[in-house]
Amino acid sequence: MGPATKSAGHVIVDALAAHGVERTYVVPGESFLDVLDGLHSADIETIVCRHEGGAAYMAEADGKMNQRPGIAMVTRGPGAANAHVGLHTAWQDSTPMVLFVGLIPFEHRDREAFQEFDIKAWFDTGAKRVMVLDHAERASEIVAEAMFAAMSGRPGPVVVGLPEDIIREQVDPAPHPVIPVATGGMTVTDWKALKAALEEAEKPLFVLGGNDWTQEGADSLTAWLEEHRIPAAVEWRCEGTIPFSSPSYVGPIGYGRPKPTYDLLEETDLLVFVGTVPGDVITDGFVVRQDWSKKNFLVTIDPSLRGRSGAVSYQIVAKPDVFVRDLVMMDLPCRPEWSAWTARMRTEQEKFAALPPATPTDGPARMDTLMANLCSSLPQDAMVTLGAGEHTNWAHRYFPTERYASMISARNGSMGYSVPSAIAASLAYPGRRVVTIAGDGEFLMNGQELATAAQYGATPLVIVMDNQEYGTIRTHQERHYPERISGTQLKNPDFALMARAFGGFGVRVEADADIPAALEAALKAIDEDKTFALIHLIVEQRVKAY
Repeated sequence: MGPATKSAGHVIVDALAAHGVERTYVVPGESFLDVLDGLHSADIETIVCRHEGGAAYMAEADGKMNQRPGIAMVTRGPGAANAHVGLHTAWQDSTPMVLFVGLIPFEHRDREAFQEFDIKAWFDTGAKRVMVLDHAERASEIVAEAMFAAMSGRPGPVVVGLPEDIIREQVDPAPHPVIPVATGGMTVTDWKALKAALEEAEKPLFVLGGNDWTQEGADSLTAWLEEHRIPAAVEWRCEGTIPFSSPSYVGPIGYGRPKPTYDLLEETDLLVFVGTVPGDVITDGFVVRQDWSKKNFLVTIDPSLRGRSGAVSYQIVAKPDVFVRDLVMMDLPCRPEWSAWTARMRTEQEKFAALPPATPTDGPARMDTLMANLCSSLPQDAMVTLGAGEHTNWAHRYFPTERYASMISARNGSMGYSVPSAIAASLAYPGRRVVTIAGDGEFLMNGQELATAAQYGATPLVIVMDNQEYGTIRTHQERHYPERISGTQLKNPDFALMARAFGGFGVRVEADADIPAALEAALKAIDEDKTFALIHLIVEQRVKAY
């Protein structure tokens, strides 16, 4: 009797389990049936989604929340095309993710077979690596290589093509070892250079960002910053890397930021970026902080500094956690000017984030009233997920992000992300309060994934702010083409009825006075009925958070 063998598709599943993968987000296809068969008896949960874009978004959100790649599986041609939006999000947001794509049989290649496409031509410019399993015996190795590539250096997406005939071949099931990822760290020279820069600075500022943190690293840095009275801002949509309530937290830096926070970038005499770089959004379109006489320290594991704009005084090649491990051993005197500088900016942030009145008005429904009633009742580990649009500004301003990865969002401005990311967050953390705030425009892009939430027991609170338009685009339109509204207006269905049709709780709110009772009923449905809940909030057009 010969040695035991397994199909390459089953070996791929074994390799994913060996890398700690807990779930995969799938839209099935006949091109990777053998992998689906391997998942049948695996300890990996298979989340069957309703659209490849939703599956890819869920995997991308999963990658943001964990120290390993999120996994999506889709079929060839149209399936791969639909998943591309999640891949672009992972690329621009530096999120570890692996997208497995079923392919036509190897023997049919280059004959324009049904749903054939060139996987490398499609994805090569938007992924860290694109690999195709052309030799079945390399099945375990290609998974290890894909997971390593997604996590090493600046994290990002990797695409793996699986020809349907190759994955059925029998191979030796011996696993390929997990490939360790280098984390870098501060050298003695780095440590001395940063210490000297901090000792010279009168107005230092840390800017925290990216997805490459752990809760322990974020906690350690927060404690060190608070001890030394040093302020920290966060990259747009990275809130929670330093707690919302920390005396060192001075607000987000990104689109819609309050002006005092925006001014920080020019006023500070030492910027220390950790986990991110001064890119397009932070620098307001490569305009702010461009003076090369400015002192900027960049802490990132990416030696290429891709996306960086402006001066670089010093680079420390390290992931955030190992940088923080070395930083906290640096003892600096508590200087009065640091305390005053931090307190000034913290006061501005507290004014900006102060909740509006919770008492409803006599008029139409208002997001201010909803946020005031919601945020005051949230537990400390609450999470919020966001897509893209002006509706997100209320969360940036008011949502109390107290833990790392308590805001999961698309920093590339991708619409349709809210519901899929909320489902991924609820599945990953079933005991936590997960809230998503969606716009009426972006909700319908992947709102059908509420069926996935119902199927797998995800219980997010979905708030749909309905202002009957693509609000962000209308704002730009008013700025450049005043009083010429074109292509931005919407007519919407009853989203609450849609939620109930999918098996969840739904309530439509038009009057401000009805908000407290609607919110109470929605949260009760989540807690007692163990279902998702949706509040369809009809607001006036042109309403702004700030």
